[in-house]
Amino acid sequence: MKKISFDFDSTLSRTDVQEFAKSLISEGFDVWIVTSRFDNKTAEEKNWWWVKKNNKELYDVAESCGIKKENIIFTQMVDKIEFLKDKGFLFHLDDDELEIEFIKESGDSCEGIWIELKDWKEKCKKVIA
Repeated sequence: MKKISFDFDSTLSRTDVQEFAKSLISEGFDVWIVTSRFDNKTAEEKNWWWVKKNNKELYDVAESCGIKKENIIFTQMVDKIEFLKDKGFLFHLDDDELEIEFIKESGDSCEGIWIELKDWKEKCKKVIA
C-alpha cells in the first residue's frame, strides 16, 4: 500500500488538507500523521495537561479523516525524517521548511513538500501519479 504522511499543526489541521487526506484514503492510500508533538504518555509523566488537551484535537481530526490511530507518530521533537526514512513514504506535507530540508538532504525516496507553496496539492498529486 502506498504511504503518505502529513504534519498536523498548520497542515492537517487545515480543512482543505483534511479534505485532500480523505480523498487519498478513498483512493486507497495509507495516510499517516507524523507530528513533532509529544505523546500523551510523556504528557502524563511530565504533568503537561495542555498537551493531552491539544492532542485530543489531533485524534478527533484523524478520526474524522479516517486515519487509523496506529498511523499517528509523535516524534517528540525529533526530526521527522528519523521516522520517515526507509519506510516507503511517497511524500510528507509539512509547514516547517527545516523539516522539508532534512527530508531532501536525507536522500530518502520520500518527497518533502512545503504546504506554503500555492501549488502544494499539485506537487503532491504529481508525486503519487
